[in-house]
Amino acid sequence: MSLKAIISYQDTTKEIALLKEIEVHKMLNPIKEGKWSIREIIGHLHYWDKFILEQHIPFMAQGANLIAFPYHDSHNNEGIQYISSFKNVVSLIDEFVYTRNQLFEAINSIEGDLRFTIGSGKRQFTIDSYITIFSKHDIHHLDQIRNKLSH
Repeated sequence: MSLKAIISYQDTTKEIALLKEIEVHKMLNPIKEGKWSIREIIGHLHYWDKFILEQHIPFMAQGANLIAFPYHDSHNNEGIQYISSFKNVVSLIDEFVYTRNQLFEAINSIEGDLRFTIGSGKRQFTIDSYITIFSKHDIHHLDQIRNKLSH
């Protein structure tokens, strides 16, 4: 896996872990009207990590065809419902960090040059191209969090 993707994934984990120091009320208010809160963004990232770890990583092999990505809106709604099981924001952050570290370990155990497809798509993915998608996704949401906390 590329160094850039590794660093990005590790940086996201570190940055989310630091949010435990933020006052709870700042984590619960929407980042903008009609948008998620920081807590919900963390839950959203965590729920995608769970999907990757449980539904894709175990099946990544040369020539494999992984199940299609879930429909984003319903998956995201499920993720928001899922985080209600956490007693507080700190426990959600702890679970995010734990799951992201598991995901990182699992990714590191995969051969970097294997190729696979997802769903009915013909595009060939490597672990690096796959993780880059989610790394960019992380960056998008971290930018939202940073912007909210800077105002």
